[in-house]
Amino acid sequence: QVQLVESGGGLVQAGGSLRLSCAASRSLSSINAIGWYRRAPGKRRELVAAFISGGSTNYADSVKGRFTISRDNANNTVYLQMDSLKPEDTGVYYCYANDYYTHNYWGQGTPVTVSS
Repeated sequence: QVQLVESGGGLVQAGGSLRLSCAASRSLSSINAIGWYRRAPGKRRELVAAFISGGSTNYADSVKGRFTISRDNANNTVYLQMDSLKPEDTGVYYCYANDYYTHNYWGQGTPVTVSS
């Protein structure tokens, strides 16, 4: 089992920045992949950024150059630095992880609202 707790969401004006945190309940070295999804109002959940197996990163085209995923292994925490935010970035952001047994885990989500 992996518990994921997100924090850092809030309201920000367009062009501003936020940093989201995802604290995992166990060592990141025991997790196959971990990252961030989001769901905008009325839309499907989509991948934002993730660490995948082998240590590679994957970003949605819409956030490349603006968002950066990073990790702090000592604190079992993954971050999403979001810069140059746009109104279309508004949504609920979810931390996601899967383990080597292909089980999927989701955090409760943290809302992000970007005003124009």
